[in-house]
Amino acid sequence: MKALEKFQQKFMVNELKIFETTHWVWSLRPHQSTFGASILSLKRGCETFGELDQEEVCDLGKMIKTLEPTLKGILCYDVMNYLMLMMFDKHVHFHVFPRFEEPVQVLSELWLDYNWPKTPDLIGEPLEFGKLHEITQYIKTNLK
Repeated sequence: MKALEKFQQKFMVNELKIFETTHWVWSLRPHQSTFGASILSLKRGCETFGELDQEEVCDLGKMIKTLEPTLKGILCYDVMNYLMLMMFDKHVHFHVFPRFEEPVQVLSELWLDYNWPKTPDLIGEPLEFGKLHEITQYIKTNLK
């Protein structure tokens, strides 16, 4: 199996897709450490950030202009963290963590950012698919 397919399966990219542009997919992370923790992944197989072409880099900017206002509208987060570690998953992607100092109430639940203001919890809580789907749909209905 190709690295891209393994990555997409591991993070359920297609099942938890929130939004996509020509070159990028925004999907919910299967493990939520803060509400709306997400993955931004390149649609084509690519192992290094330096391999991106100018069109892919510009398209990433378009993606951010949807992602940030959408989550800001839902959470009123304090800061957004983008982490590109790629230590285990050799595919160009970012882990996206909305960060908030105070707890936020979304979907009748109180969400905390336990590590605020330190590095976000990279593991997070695994949620059942039904809950992940509910969060994905909620974010999709609030796209900006």
